[in-house]
Amino acid sequence: NDTRKFIFRMEVKRSIETSFIKFFYQKRRSSRSRKYFNGCFRHCKSCISGRIIIKNRIKFSNIKTISSFSFRIEQTYFAEHLPVMETSQLHLPDLDNMVSLPESQIQEFRKKGHTVTRGLLSPEEIDAYHEEISAAALKYNTEKRKMEDRDTYGKAFLQIMNLWRRNENVKKIVMSKRLAKVAADLLGVKNVRIYHDQALFKEPGGGPTPWHQDQYYWPIDTHNTLTMWMPFVDIDVDMGMLTFASGSQKKGSVFNYEISDESEQEFDKYVRDNKFEISRAQTMKAGDATWHYGFTIHNAPGNESDKMREVFTIIYLADDAKIVQPKNSWQQNDLKSWLMDKEVGTCADSELNPLVL
Repeated sequence: NDTRKFIFRMEVKRSIETSFIKFFYQKRRSSRSRKYFNGCFRHCKSCISGRIIIKNRIKFSNIKTISSFSFRIEQTYFAEHLPVMETSQLHLPDLDNMVSLPESQIQEFRKKGHTVTRGLLSPEEIDAYHEEISAAALKYNTEKRKMEDRDTYGKAFLQIMNLWRRNENVKKIVMSKRLAKVAADLLGVKNVRIYHDQALFKEPGGGPTPWHQDQYYWPIDTHNTLTMWMPFVDIDVDMGMLTFASGSQKKGSVFNYEISDESEQEFDKYVRDNKFEISRAQTMKAGDATWHYGFTIHNAPGNESDKMREVFTIIYLADDAKIVQPKNSWQQNDLKSWLMDKEVGTCADSELNPLVL
């Protein structure tokens, strides 16, 4: 058994940096010797050289040279259209110094399913990172419809995901040890993995975000997951403050609903029937952060102000999180998008899910 990387050349008609593909290899003189593998093909904009990285174990019996094989793309099942990583000469503050949370706050988080940390990033740090994140989010935003033409999800916010894979300066905050240590302490683990980041920009006049559970979208086996939600501008309730149903995480997945009018109706009834305490901060400064479990039910009102509610989130997984069989189409998409289509039952440790500490 061996895992090898094969260098090959092929013509491409359009420039994409990464495509995750299903392909087969076979001996040139034996069409019966065909095996399928999941892998990825990489190339740069200026060349057609590529590399297929085999993710499965291959038994190379009676194979002498790589030249005895031909490769052909059988099916492209996911393409992550990313530009080359943006770099700049900006000197941004280091965010790797650790902070410690009081034990009482950790226990409160585990009981209620959410908490808020004040001043996690200083005003100077926020000022340094704000421009980079805001510019990257607006650059890669793909929502061009007018507000009145969008559905409930589309009206709730502009959503731009995995900016850390596009911009070197955004990567610095996503891979911050300070933030990751808070996440690890809240979850009670030694280390955490990145699932993905998101810029969630709620426009002036943007609609409410319906009640929902984040982990509805994630094919992950553990409840030990959380989302950090950090505003990069000062916000109050009128701008769309995150609102929690305290203790609602304890029963795990409740409904099979994506963010929608239906989820709002069903979750609202469920929250009222179970008499969960509704909790939210009245104000948050830029650099404060809320943290909530993947199964904590939460929503946010619309943005009634004339300012953009600029929020950046990072989703963390416990270091031993494993992949489960997707239960809906959204989880199937997440498996391909954020877990690189790794095999069910394996650790969630793809290239997109690095350990941070």
